[in-house]
Amino acid sequence: MSTPLVEMRDIQISFGGIKAVDHVSVDLYPGEVVGLLGHNGAGKSTLIKCLSGAYKADAGEIYVNGEKATINNPRDARSYHIETIYQTLALADNLDAASNLFLGRELVNKFGLVDDDAMEAETRKIMGRLNPNFQKFSAPVSALSGGQRQSVAIARAVYFNAKILIMDEPTAALGPHETQMVAELIDQLKSEGIGIFLIDHDVHQVKALCDRAAVMKNGELVGVVKVDEVTEDDILAMIILGKKPEHLT
Repeated sequence: MSTPLVEMRDIQISFGGIKAVDHVSVDLYPGEVVGLLGHNGAGKSTLIKCLSGAYKADAGEIYVNGEKATINNPRDARSYHIETIYQTLALADNLDAASNLFLGRELVNKFGLVDDDAMEAETRKIMGRLNPNFQKFSAPVSALSGGQRQSVAIARAVYFNAKILIMDEPTAALGPHETQMVAELIDQLKSEGIGIFLIDHDVHQVKALCDRAAVMKNGELVGVVKVDEVTEDDILAMIILGKKPEHLT
């Protein structure tokens, strides 16, 4: 096995005496998608916020490419090429794809002015790699479909050299065609060696999109399974009962 992109070892975090994450360890390899599942309050979002820099763990260690990482805030996470795509996508609806891609990191010309042509050219280049069917470069993102908006958010992360992506319910509220578009984007990212933590409630989507599934319940890790070795009912049982399938225990 290659070195994991990320190892989260024995992570613990409490809020007001309640253990939100209790001695949890998970890892992620290049070109792999690991689904994080569990009921609301299971601790999956809290765990992943330790990786994204939104929370600081009380105990435990994070390793990136085999080396111990210090992540105290989102800027630290970005320095390790960790990017988060939240469910809201954090896009400016009134701006086009290029302006969203470079929001806060605009390209400028030799006169110090924003270089719209250069930003559009770079956006066309990254979109050509990720989603060749994307053509609405001049439209505000409010006019884009859910799958196209997801494309813009992913392109922004990948353009700035993300190696580890955290995706929060990327297919929520999308129709079958849009969901397929996101699945194709994820396949493309995997082929480029990018590792993805995918937070989701939909067991069917996790079976379709992920290589492994890590299930949490009441802040603890129930287990990590390869999705092709279990059924959807097996994963549901892990979520509801907090037990790994008989044939894997």
